[in-house]
Amino acid sequence: MGEHVLLKNKKAYFNYEILDSWEVGIVLTGPEIKSIRNKDVSIEESFVLIRKGQVEILNMNIKNYEFANNIKLDATRNRILLLHKSEIKKIIKRVQLENLTLVPLKLYLKDNLAKLELGLAKGKREIDKRETIKKRDIERRLNKIK
Repeated sequence: MGEHVLLKNKKAYFNYEILDSWEVGIVLTGPEIKSIRNKDVSIEESFVLIRKGQVEILNMNIKNYEFANNIKLDATRNRILLLHKSEIKKIIKRVQLENLTLVPLKLYLKDNLAKLELGLAKGKREIDKRETIKKRDIERRLNKIK
């Protein structure tokens, strides 16, 4: 079937240099997946933590599904991300050794399952961000000329 991208975290690409990425599953309830399919979700302000050997996404805002009877969940509750233990160990080592962080990059549907692309990232300094803005402006000007 392929993948259908629902949303990208543009702030992550601007604020961080992405070094590596993984496709991870998300533990969700029925009404949450329906809200995601309706694009009633945001990952802009979310971040990822590793606690007790589990990877969790915090502050991922999934709006309550309007047709769900009597099921009201906290929209920004912590959700577990699904990765193999060996991958989690590798990520923990890199995060600790290289002083990196985990950021959600994009949310998409793959074979009717919600997947999240998780990135291992290094924060950009202010100078690097200015360089990114310059490159973007130059590309826009070149595209206008063509």
